[in-house]
Amino acid sequence: MEIQPNSGHFKLWSELELHEFRDKFVIKAVESPDQGFSISRSDGQIEPLNGDSSSASPSNVSTIYGVAGTIRLLAGTYVLVIISRKEVGSYIGFPVFRVMSMKFLSCNEDSGLSNYQEKRDEAYFRTLLKVVESTPGLYYSYETDITLSLQRRFKLAKGWMSKPIWKQADPRFVWNRNILEELMENKVRHFFCSEGGHHCFQTGQLKLENSPATITLISRRCTRRLGTRMWRRGANLEGDSANFIETEQLLEFEGFRSSLLQIRGSIPLIWEQIVDLSYKPHLNVIDHEETSKVVERHFRDIVQKYGETIAVDLTDKHGDEGKLSAAFAAEMQKLPNARYISFDFHHYCGNSNLDNIQVLYDQISEDFEKQGFFLVDAEGKILSEQKGIIRSNCIDCLDRTNVTQSYLAEKSLNSQLQRLGALPSTECISMSSEDFEIFRTLWVEQGDDISLEYSGTHALKRDLVRYGKQTMAGLIKDGISAISRYYLNNFQDGVRQDAMDLMSGRYSVNRNNPSPFQLNGFESFSYLPVASALLIGGLTATSVTLNRAGRNAQYFMSSVICAGVAAGMMALVKANGRQFCSRPRLCGLL
Repeated sequence: MEIQPNSGHFKLWSELELHEFRDKFVIKAVESPDQGFSISRSDGQIEPLNGDSSSASPSNVSTIYGVAGTIRLLAGTYVLVIISRKEVGSYIGFPVFRVMSMKFLSCNEDSGLSNYQEKRDEAYFRTLLKVVESTPGLYYSYETDITLSLQRRFKLAKGWMSKPIWKQADPRFVWNRNILEELMENKVRHFFCSEGGHHCFQTGQLKLENSPATITLISRRCTRRLGTRMWRRGANLEGDSANFIETEQLLEFEGFRSSLLQIRGSIPLIWEQIVDLSYKPHLNVIDHEETSKVVERHFRDIVQKYGETIAVDLTDKHGDEGKLSAAFAAEMQKLPNARYISFDFHHYCGNSNLDNIQVLYDQISEDFEKQGFFLVDAEGKILSEQKGIIRSNCIDCLDRTNVTQSYLAEKSLNSQLQRLGALPSTECISMSSEDFEIFRTLWVEQGDDISLEYSGTHALKRDLVRYGKQTMAGLIKDGISAISRYYLNNFQDGVRQDAMDLMSGRYSVNRNNPSPFQLNGFESFSYLPVASALLIGGLTATSVTLNRAGRNAQYFMSSVICAGVAAGMMALVKANGRQFCSRPRLCGLL
């Protein structure tokens, strides 16, 4: 996609042609067929087109919508292309697209793998690529950079927004930055690079009484500690926390634009919660000599980027959560540049008592209102700035956090609409049932998208956001999601975590590296079916023999033996629960 200046900004080609030849792939801009590049199918060599057209006819020609990057595995190079997209709305006037499907093109036909272990490793890596192809929540724009919040783009140095999109982007929120490097090194960045963000994006139209307004939610997921729910907890030694997300609520009304930023992220201590087949695995706070420095690094980075910070901790005050919360509170007492607020969400807001969240708001309202929001007029003049940030967390930073953020977003939206004259000072958006429903639906859908990326299921407590109370239908849906989370956490997320580590560059494929199978000799997926079969067989045999024992006493001893075998297998599986779960092979927890 060629970068072209267009009214002061750069635009990428929005439609490309993929020509498949016997020896190479050729990618061209539909609007400018003489511009593009080729990739050798034998060794992955990338070359810009020199204007000469091939005399041979391609075996296939198809339309693609972007090149997301390249990755080198043991056998050679794979190129990731976007084959389907959907326009989902606009951000500050520019169309935003969601990636619907992607495909890896194999460029390694002449490569050979020397031994059985390399072939086995490559097969596993290709499995991870299949997981990457179905990655949810990837959004991008051809005409603007959606990794930058409204305030940040206005505060950047003059001329910044006229740079190419890949130079504007906040690297924290560029999902495919690692796999774009080879294209950039080959100077193809001027043609066909598409930087995708691991985001959530929703937009809706508020009718209001005087004039319609557009409200947009965009959540940007940080890639520095990217991972799945149970395999990426806490922070790494650099202070990057898991599931760190910047959420922007953008309001557009009669030429004015205003926005509120909030952030969420895992408690920035060093802690783990390893799956072991139990419903709620033990949470372990690791006593590490770097813990205080990790917390300091995390909040120093936040204060530098966002200003005055209030950390709102929504975890329980008893059990494992209580121990983690107490450790977090102790570390926060050492920091002079961040305020810590502890609010036991389940204690105050359990049993659908969402109105009690006012107790939290009373504690932070003065500072929250002083932080304000960002506002610019139709001419681009800055009328007000957001001077600080609320950082919310629970354990997963999904369900309780989303309820709390939506509540604060509603408070800020009322202030914005009142300042712009869209609402009288005595009214609020909740007085209009239709507009309030649109607002709450946006936050429910945003919570679902974030949860799908991190946990693999829809968010819990959706009813609290949508209706302000828990319904029976909501309880049933929460139960289904909880069961799904259990299954995914225990039997799927190890592979998903490896796919994320591979794409983010946290794990680099190298023939000189030890095989991931050698690093992790226990094959959980080969033992689990055997254990499951023995357990189910034992329970079935026990049931059958007990039924017969009622008619014939000689079967009683058989029932006792079968029950003993079943109980023994259950005890074995429980004692070795961690060994039977899907675990990452490529990288450690930190």
